[in-house]
Parts: sequence; C-alpha cells; structure tokens
Amino acid sequence: METSTDYMITELSQNGVFSGMHKGMTITAALLVLAFVLFTGMMPDLAGGLFGTTRAWIESTFSGYYLVTVMLLMAVCAFIVISRYGSVRLGPDDSRPDFSNFAWFSMLFSAGIGIGILFFGVAEPVFYFDNAGAFGYPNNPHADMAGATAMNHERAIDALRVSVFHWGLHGWAIYVIVGMSLAYFAYRKGLPLALRSALYPFIGERIFGPVGHLVDILGVLGCVFGVATSLGLGVSQMAVGLERLVGIGAGLDTQLTLIAVISLISILSVVSGVKKGIKVISELNIWVSVVVVGAFLIGGPTLWLVSAFGETVLDYAVNFLPMGLWFADEPGTTEWQQGWTIFYWGWWLAWAPFVGLFIARISRGRTLREFVLGVLLVPTLIIFVWLIIFGGNALYQELHAAGGPGSGGIIELVNAWNLPAALFESADGIAGTGTLGWVLSALMVFLLMSWFVTSSDSGTLVLTTILSLGNEEPPQRFRVFWGVVIGLVAAALLVAGGLKALQTALIAAALPLSVVILVMTGGVLLSLLRESRRAPASAAKR
Repeated sequence: METSTDYMITELSQNGVFSGMHKGMTITAALLVLAFVLFTGMMPDLAGGLFGTTRAWIESTFSGYYLVTVMLLMAVCAFIVISRYGSVRLGPDDSRPDFSNFAWFSMLFSAGIGIGILFFGVAEPVFYFDNAGAFGYPNNPHADMAGATAMNHERAIDALRVSVFHWGLHGWAIYVIVGMSLAYFAYRKGLPLALRSALYPFIGERIFGPVGHLVDILGVLGCVFGVATSLGLGVSQMAVGLERLVGIGAGLDTQLTLIAVISLISILSVVSGVKKGIKVISELNIWVSVVVVGAFLIGGPTLWLVSAFGETVLDYAVNFLPMGLWFADEPGTTEWQQGWTIFYWGWWLAWAPFVGLFIARISRGRTLREFVLGVLLVPTLIIFVWLIIFGGNALYQELHAAGGPGSGGIIELVNAWNLPAALFESADGIAGTGTLGWVLSALMVFLLMSWFVTSSDSGTLVLTTILSLGNEEPPQRFRVFWGVVIGLVAAALLVAGGLKALQTALIAAALPLSVVILVMTGGVLLSLLRESRRAPASAAKR
C-alpha cells in the first residue's frame, strides 16, 4: 500500500505558488467554482429552473431510495456499536483522543448544525402545528394520521416530534458513517485524510489517480457551495436581528457587509488552526447557547416545556423507525414528504463529505464505538433540547394566543416564509421588547454569527486538507484564499439572486454523493472484516 506520506511527496507541488497543494485539483476546483457562480449568478432564472427540474425529478423518482439508504446507514451504526469492531481505534491501538470530550462535542455540534437550527428552530415546529395547508399540501401528515388534526396540545407534540425526526438520529447517522470511514482509513491505514481513501478496499492504488481526484473535487465543491449557501441564508436572519437591535436596515448592503465581516473572522480562525481558533469559538458557542436556551426555558412556560420534552422524546423513541420507513403514496402527503423529509435527507447527504471529514479530523484516537455513540447521540440530544425549547415556546404562544389557537402571529410569518422574523417574534413573546428582549436578541445574533464562523472555518480547513492530500495543517495562504472564495461566492449569488438555485443544486447533488457514501460504507466494513481475519493469524504466528 502506498502511504499518505509517499503520495504527498510525489504529487504535491514542492515550490512556487502551489507549494504544499495538489496543483491540478486546486486549479480545477477553482475554475469549476468560477464557472458555476458565473452561470448561476448571470442566469439565475435559467439555473433555478434547470436545478429545480432536476431536484423535482430526483425527489419524485428516488424518494424510496433515499429512505432506504438512510435507514441502512442507521443499521450500520447500530452494528458497529454492538459488534466486536466497536473496540477498534481510529489510529494505532495505543492512540488516545486529541481533544477533551467537551471540546470534541462542541466542535461536532458547531460544525454539524451551525445556523440551521436557529433558522428553522421556531419556524419548522410552527409550520407542522398549523393545519391550514397554506402551501398546497398538508402541514403535518404524521399528526393527521394520528388523528391530531385540530390545533391543540396533541398536535403541538406531534409537530415537535416531526421536527426532531428531521434533525435527529437519521441525519447524524449519515455524518457518522462518512466521518468514521475517513478517520479509519486515514489514522489506522495511513491513507490521505480525503474522500478517495474510503474507496481503497475496492480499487486499491487507483485511488491515487483520476478517480480519486474526481471524488475529492466533488467534496471540495460540496464544501464551498454548502457553506456559501448557509452564509447567504444566515446573513438574512442576522440582518433582521440587527435591524431590531440598532435600527440598521436589513437590505442588501447590510447583508454584504455581514458576509465580509464573518468571512474575515472565519479566515482568522482557520489560520490559527483547530486547537486554537476553531476550538475556542466552538466552545464559546456552547456556553452562549446555554445562556440563550436557559433564557427561553426560564422566561417561557418552564413546566410546560419540561413536560413537552418528555412527551416528545418518548413519542420520537416509539415512532422514529416507522417514520423513517413510511413512504407516502397519496396526493398531498407525497408532496409533503418530498418537500420536507426527502429534502432534509438530501441536505444531510450533501453536507456529509464536508462535515464528515471535519469530524474525522478531530476524532483521532477514539474507538469506533465511542465515535459512533458520541457523534450520533450527543449532538442529537442537544438538538432535541434546542428544538423543543425554542419551538415549544412558539407553539405555546400560538396555543394560548388571545384570539384563539393559531392567532399569535408566528404562523402568519412562517406562511409568508419570513423565517428570520419568526425567531425574533418568539423571543419577544418571552422577554418583551425592552432591555431584556434586546439582550436576548443580541445573543441570538451573536450565535448566528459565531455558528456560521465555525461552519466556515471548519469548511475551509476541510477543503484545503483535501486539496493538500490529507495534510492536517495545509498552507495558510490557501486557507485564506478559500475563505475569501467562500465569502465571494455567497456575496455574488446574493447580489444576483442565485442562492435559491444553488441550494436546489446542492440537494440534486446529494444523489451521486449518496452512491459514494454507500461505497464508503461497504469499504470500511470490508476493511474491518479483513483486519479481524488477519488479527488471529498474526496472533497464531506469535
């Protein structure tokens, strides 16, 4: 087997501008990014129509395939935990973790979720609680099938159950498999910390050729466009928050300024490395999140929220497997499943190469069992707390609105797809619009910014690691370069109106990525089987 070190010596540029990087992949990736941005930005309507048609075809044709794929990945996670392979370490047998559990969990959560949980944390449960069908299909078929059709407490719990279903074990199982595969081949088998390495059991040394280049470039593009999309969506919410805080307009100028500021902070963070900038900001995210969640818990209907948490978790535990296997085949429910569940599974799959590689980067020395349980359960539990407390507050306000259930104003904002305002409207219902409300809104705006910084800097580190063939400390000038590129991509598409097209393209890209992930899954299982067979033979020789 050619080692990562051998390959890096022969393939990386040793001097000049591209010193420390793979010149061919770096240039190719940069040109593809440029071409995509020009097409999407200059012809947003054409791009949006093309990507939208592709996405609709994929969601209607491959819905069953997506459902089965995600359930299969969950089954593999369970197998690793209960099998003898769980004791295998991501590295030599005597290796130990590089980071404390708290630092590890902080980086897992910050890189894996980021601004998404704030963007949808209020809006999604409220949408599932509504029963008006404002988007042309049922708001919550799972609640309807359970008989909870009226806007009451039972439907509120069902709304929370569906929300945590989309953000829970199913999605994190995808990250687990990708991260575990990459870490296993990099730290235990001495291959590059790159997507190509998971293909080694099938194609051997050919991972060091064009096939490996192609797979890695796909991972780089996923990082750039995934993070750029999140930045474009996130600055709209930050701008709304700043408008409420200091009266600054939430228009394009403000959003572009925010992109510049966040990109600068992200670049400074990624240049300082994982053990400094990324680790520190991730831990800060957790502490500020605890304060904000605490404010929503204490300032809101505390006892109701605690009770709702217990009901939702129990409801989820009983139903998460049937929900994951449910295949909608009736008008209305089909549109809902494609627009929500299949969309989410595609989103998780599209992000998996980026998040999985970053998780692998911070997980050296852990056992497979520790890795699977940690990545699968801890972020999921934090998300459950977050969604149920944030979404639960909004649902409680709608349940007890003066004009009757559903008249609190948050549903109206969600139906207008004004998701940024829905979050702050919910906060106003807890803390009011005075000083306390201002402080709470300020903390949420800070979290939006800091969570995006951790997603951006970890994404930049991942793609430069790939382009430097697994070098865990890639050249700093390229960390700066790609940090700037991500900011420019988000800004260009925001100005041209191409962000929605890019978001749609990412979901469409999840289909080929899902095939790669399934191959990675087979690769790591095959390699573990071969390793277990060699171990008794080695012991017998001794």
